[in-house]
Amino acid sequence: IRRGNVLTMKFLNSLTTAFTAHTSFSSLASKYDAFILDQFGVMHNGKHSLPGAEECVRYLARDRGLPLIILSNTSSPSKTTLGRLPGLGFEAKDFVGAVTSGEEAARIIRETYGRDMKDEKKKFVWFTWSPGNTNAPDPLRFLEKCGNVEPTLDPSEADFVVAHGSGCIRGAAAEDGGETPVKSMGSFIDDADLTEVDKILRQCARRNLPLICANPDLVVLYHEGGFKHMPGKIARRYESEEMEGNSVKWFGKPHASHFEACLRELGLDRSQVAHVGDSLHHDIAGANAAGVDSIFIAGGIHRGELQGEGEDSGELLLDEERLQALFKKEGHTPTHVLPMFRL
Repeated sequence: IRRGNVLTMKFLNSLTTAFTAHTSFSSLASKYDAFILDQFGVMHNGKHSLPGAEECVRYLARDRGLPLIILSNTSSPSKTTLGRLPGLGFEAKDFVGAVTSGEEAARIIRETYGRDMKDEKKKFVWFTWSPGNTNAPDPLRFLEKCGNVEPTLDPSEADFVVAHGSGCIRGAAAEDGGETPVKSMGSFIDDADLTEVDKILRQCARRNLPLICANPDLVVLYHEGGFKHMPGKIARRYESEEMEGNSVKWFGKPHASHFEACLRELGLDRSQVAHVGDSLHHDIAGANAAGVDSIFIAGGIHRGELQGEGEDSGELLLDEERLQALFKKEGHTPTHVLPMFRL
């Protein structure tokens, strides 16, 4: 049923919930008192803003006066996440804050392993981002939040493991200020080859080291096109049967506690807020678990599954049958659907 820029699709999943498709975010702005925003695939692609996203943020925050908060599976601390916004085309003043998986993971590391500054430093195996990678969060900003701990390249002396990034395994900074020692993760970030990763994980598993996952994403859609493989795959591998099911503590979406943190920051009831995201596995599943309405951006990470063969790379046209099939396959249905986060 079409009414202006809204198309109601009467598809019912196993939970008997319907979703509504829209062509513009303007039809949703008056329905809620605040919005929780994902970053990658909604606002930007890690390098620059996505078409229409800057205008949409300004409209919601300034013209409508609606509180916006970022909820992201980035391994960056919240302050770093807000500080990177200008370089991506946004202004931090348009957001009341940011809740990140990296911030929450660093807090637990600090409270569990790094609280006492007088004790000998606890050591950890650190899967993180390569030094000098300007497209990824700065690992040192995360490390600063973790308290009295230190990375090591030797699993035999480690107390725990952290899956923070997908670029390298990083040791402690050289005392003389020289180059930071690192180990290669092979081609994992590009093709998910676990050969080099497994060598380290197996040593950690033999010692039953717990792993903290600071970024639960499995893949991201990269600004140059194609996918990059993320720390969530390392954590999933570590708790798999092949690794004898080791202990993993996950942070970020889809865990409801992170949505609850956003609601506390906003000071609003869940019925007044909607979450905007492009991942059915993290954004929509998490919002559903938290009892928060969700707005699925179909042109994000699931675009390839919704785009017909031979269709050009222009704006995605919403197709009812493809949406129905995807939601049924993944087992998560959003409240609303939009092609992109734009007016």
